[in-house]
Amino acid sequence: MDIKAKGFVSAETVARLAGVSRSAVSRTFTDGASVSEATRKKVLEAADALGYHVNHLARGLSHDRSNIIGIIVSEIPTPYQARMLDEMTRQLQVIGKVGMVINTTGDQESVANALRQTLNFRADGVIVLSGTPDASLIASCVANGQRVILINRSDHIEGPANLAVENAETAREAYHLLRRAGCQRLAVVSSTAGTPSLTARDSAFVAAAQEDGLSVPIIRAGPTGYAAGAEAARQLYGRSGGPDGVFGVTDLLALGFMDAARHAFGLRVPQDVSIVGFDDIEQAGWESYALTTFRQPVEEMVEHIMQLLTQASPDEWAHTVPPIKPIPIWRKSVLPRPSAS
Repeated sequence: MDIKAKGFVSAETVARLAGVSRSAVSRTFTDGASVSEATRKKVLEAADALGYHVNHLARGLSHDRSNIIGIIVSEIPTPYQARMLDEMTRQLQVIGKVGMVINTTGDQESVANALRQTLNFRADGVIVLSGTPDASLIASCVANGQRVILINRSDHIEGPANLAVENAETAREAYHLLRRAGCQRLAVVSSTAGTPSLTARDSAFVAAAQEDGLSVPIIRAGPTGYAAGAEAARQLYGRSGGPDGVFGVTDLLALGFMDAARHAFGLRVPQDVSIVGFDDIEQAGWESYALTTFRQPVEEMVEHIMQLLTQASPDEWAHTVPPIKPIPIWRKSVLPRPSAS
């Protein structure tokens, strides 16, 4: 056959060219369906000649399944979010799902609009990486049969699954790491994003310091990014008594702080200031930074998400997956623990 159709090609057109029924075409393109080898061959030859492709969206909707998984996210260019999206979209393809990424600003209204989009497309599920959606809207998604997975939310809404890393305990570990290195004047570099995960980190660090009778400032100089970290350094070292130990609640903030401390103020890392981050993005391991940090186990988190999407009924979910503990990664941005004399 040497026929090339123009425009939309229907299954009926393929059936006519192949000389078979419409249902035979459908069975040919349905995994596990019964169809003779002779019929399959005729259908595939006709489909190839016409340039026919199955409309999986229409087929899925007719069975009340779209195989679409909505992914609601903000700050996509940041290394951590980009890494999470890369791993998640590839693993969704492995389980036969299509990731529909909806880029939001992270505020409640934009996240709400994104959730409505997933309903309009009859998404099988939705993964909320960013923002704090309204509980009633989440309930509407669940009522419409969506599997809703919230990432790093501090509240526990009935219905969706909540997958989080251990933010507070890890921040306390960061505090004690800096104290063991001999740091006396501590500071937290956070951001204006105010997400539950970031808030949990900076508040837990400050609480650990207060238990030791120390007052620790939290600097929120802008959105979660390199520039905000650099600005935090300018604010802290623009006056006397700057810190000798800093916890960046993300690596990107910590790296911006480190560069400004070194290049704008001539400070040495770790001799003058020890710095700890959180995430273990690729850049943290670059020799110019060698940042001591806590790695978010992205692969493990995505594996949990895939299991929730494929193995469990939402009615059977343990709505909160036990928190996943980040892994300490030791590099060169923190002074060694002082030896006992």
